[in-house]
Amino acid sequence: MTKVDHYTRELLDDLLRDDLVTGQPDEGEEDLIANALKTAREKHKTGPIVMLFKALLDLRKNGISPAAFGINRAELVDLAKKHAEIDEHMASVGCRVGQALKIVEQADARVDDYLARKDIEAPSGIELWNTIRENQERIKTRLAMSDADWDSFPGQIRHAINSVDELADLIDLPKSAAKDILRVTKNYRMRLTPYYTSLIMPGEVNDPVMLQAIPTGEMVDNAGIEIPPVAADHSPARLVDQFYPRVVTIKSTSMCAMYCTHCLRIAHIGKKDKMFSKEAYGEALEYIRSDKRIRDVLVTGGDAFVLPNSMLKWLLAELDRIDHVRMKRLGTRVPVTVPMRIDEELLDILENSNDNKPVRVVTQINTAREITPVSRQAFKNISGRVSAVLNQAVLLKGINDSRVKMWKLCETIQEAYVRPYYLFNCSYRNPQFSHFRVPVEQGRDIIESMYGNISGDAIPRYIATAGGKIPMHRSNVVSSEGGELVLKKPWNGEEVRYPDADMDEYKNGDFSFAKY
Repeated sequence: MTKVDHYTRELLDDLLRDDLVTGQPDEGEEDLIANALKTAREKHKTGPIVMLFKALLDLRKNGISPAAFGINRAELVDLAKKHAEIDEHMASVGCRVGQALKIVEQADARVDDYLARKDIEAPSGIELWNTIRENQERIKTRLAMSDADWDSFPGQIRHAINSVDELADLIDLPKSAAKDILRVTKNYRMRLTPYYTSLIMPGEVNDPVMLQAIPTGEMVDNAGIEIPPVAADHSPARLVDQFYPRVVTIKSTSMCAMYCTHCLRIAHIGKKDKMFSKEAYGEALEYIRSDKRIRDVLVTGGDAFVLPNSMLKWLLAELDRIDHVRMKRLGTRVPVTVPMRIDEELLDILENSNDNKPVRVVTQINTAREITPVSRQAFKNISGRVSAVLNQAVLLKGINDSRVKMWKLCETIQEAYVRPYYLFNCSYRNPQFSHFRVPVEQGRDIIESMYGNISGDAIPRYIATAGGKIPMHRSNVVSSEGGELVLKKPWNGEEVRYPDADMDEYKNGDFSFAKY
């Protein structure tokens, strides 16, 4: 016994204790142990020894001792020593059977429910691809699109769905919903690419793609008091937003391939499809040149990838010429809304700029549905040309606000060459989409449930925007009173008030398309 560790001694004592009545094995149990013992003796492997000890332990729980099979302590000790001698890290059979396997079993129980539900409750676009392909053929026929139209960015934009009548001809849209959409589109633009429309599953109430792309009456009914455009109070120069001394954003366009119903910049996005002048870009670049503190520049919009290749190439080259700018980011939803845009010319532009200084592509994927074989290939192609592809999801009611949906989203995008980076709590600044907001406690529960259950680098950081990005660690939530949280900014200790989502409203399932 001197050469076995205390875990193995505990296991042997458990197997050989005499305080229980020893039962008699049946014929099947005798054959099981006889074969396991023979294999453990003959094979120079740890696995058969572990299997023998595990089987004996399971039978001991039923009152059957190793003695019932003619196995004594000395033989078990010899097998335990053999296990330790074979194992490269000298792990003992007691560690394996008495500790590790129990831990694995407990961990398995945590994820078994998720594994059983994930493909049912949150199927990805890859798993739904056959249905999506059927949708695509139907949409192509209804819109009179050729294969060449479908497979090109100009063709997708030219045939984009802007009207309620056209939309109703392509998807299951209740008449009452159509009336509400018309109320909203007087003020806010609707546009879906044919490709993104094909991701909508027929007959699914509150389909996660519909919720993100098709406005409902809440966007008018919730509007209330107008709030200034986001970051208007943090715009020190034309087209520039700046919350931090070393990072700035260039809002390079007001255009998107698809207009999201939860858009943070809803006040000035999508009114018209127009390009900004080089004079406007010039003012933004001049501001960046003048401040040597600035290290990191995010080019966003709108959507950076709707810029023509020539304009994107020029803008990246101008940033590369500024010595103190060391990092560039490009914000885009295009790889999931119209992945046909990711052509070889664009990839070459990204790669050439990345060779000068790192380029990171920052996208927004909110549901596993948005990852199809086509979008996955687009992200794979991008990932081979830039330093990183990062996802900044938004926590949205009915779309990704459960453990199953969020775990599936993060695992799916990680498998699509995208790293989960941020999970934003849906903004309070825009009352137009308050029906999408999720209470902070629900978001924290979802994020904290990921630890130990999915890959560490598939877990995003949970963030609230309140004059900058505040991590929603419990230590940053100072207090809660009257529907508002007091948050502490970790970089300067300043405390800010942050309206939380109303729990009763959040739990009300009769929202958006469900109410029709």
